[in-house]
Amino acid sequence: MKEIQKTISENILKKENYLSEYACKSIKGLRLIEEKEDIRPKFFRDVDRIIHTNSYARYMDKTQVFVFSSNDNVTRRMLHVQLVSKIARTIGRALNLNEDLIEATSLGHDVGHVPFGHFGERVLNELSKEHNEGVFMHNVQSVRTFMDIEKNGEGINLTLQTLDGILCHNGELLQDVYEPNWNKTWDSFIQEYNNCYKDEKYIKELRPMTLEGCVTRISDVIAYIGRDIEDAIRLGLITRAQLPESIIEILGNQNTDIVHELIMDIVNNSYGKNYLAMSPRVYNALMDLKEFNYKEIYFPAISQTNRQEYSDMIKYVFNKYLYDLNNNTNNTDINRAFLNDMSDKYNNNNSNTRKVLDYISGMTDTYLMKQYIRLNN
Repeated sequence: MKEIQKTISENILKKENYLSEYACKSIKGLRLIEEKEDIRPKFFRDVDRIIHTNSYARYMDKTQVFVFSSNDNVTRRMLHVQLVSKIARTIGRALNLNEDLIEATSLGHDVGHVPFGHFGERVLNELSKEHNEGVFMHNVQSVRTFMDIEKNGEGINLTLQTLDGILCHNGELLQDVYEPNWNKTWDSFIQEYNNCYKDEKYIKELRPMTLEGCVTRISDVIAYIGRDIEDAIRLGLITRAQLPESIIEILGNQNTDIVHELIMDIVNNSYGKNYLAMSPRVYNALMDLKEFNYKEIYFPAISQTNRQEYSDMIKYVFNKYLYDLNNNTNNTDINRAFLNDMSDKYNNNNSNTRKVLDYISGMTDTYLMKQYIRLNN
């Protein structure tokens, strides 16, 4: 039996003999806690662990851009991460990189996103800083989710390379060249992770340690930039005619064309190199399109009235649960639905504020609203 498993494992890994010299091979995968591996390569196993988590399941009811849209065709967070994964694997396959690592970072990168998308993230960031828990950012919370919250607070022991790709994925920070920081260790990764809590600007200094992580980072942009336009048109927020002609000439005016042009430009400018690059022409068009989306889609996507409403909901739930924990109220939802199932390691090593932040950040939009309504009755 052991000989058969060894043969299967070797056969699975044969494809890695043909990977680029700049690819991160599975044998390089590092776990913080060493464990016996099975026939699956390490990054392939990371994918399995991620998709079986509770936080992955909750993607299905988390906002991408448009909160509580009644249109079932509008993108939710679950679809977004799948689109990132597909786009990133297309680029990775073209560049002969490790698709297992790319898939793991792509599917896991957004589990730290909170109810109501980026707006909800800003509210939790305010609350976190007010209560001396440091900066709150979804990429950092994604890492924390896999390291310290999943599996009842024990973590799921993902590889360093996967966690690093998740931490450094932030697609809001566009670059024309993505060059990995090849020399990271567990110690330097943990230092970067901790620095993110101390300084909001530190995120701009993060660079993935692998080329695969760089692929996930740019694919995050490619996955949302055109798709958000289609959703906005579907909801009547903009018309296709509003897209600037200077952008259309280079990238096209439909998601399928935008995705194709961006992928091909990256592949053509990165093949055989130890970094990712875009041509100046396409990079500038992408920057202009991102600016257009912010002005015409992302800012108007949530009205001022709804911003106040969502902010009030998050703050009310946060303050109620923090009050309960600080006053040792045990018969409360945060205990029943979250803390009672968590390990002593988690419950003993985290402040009440951090516990509430973790609980709320893991909620879906609908669950947060139900909690708010229930707590007000």
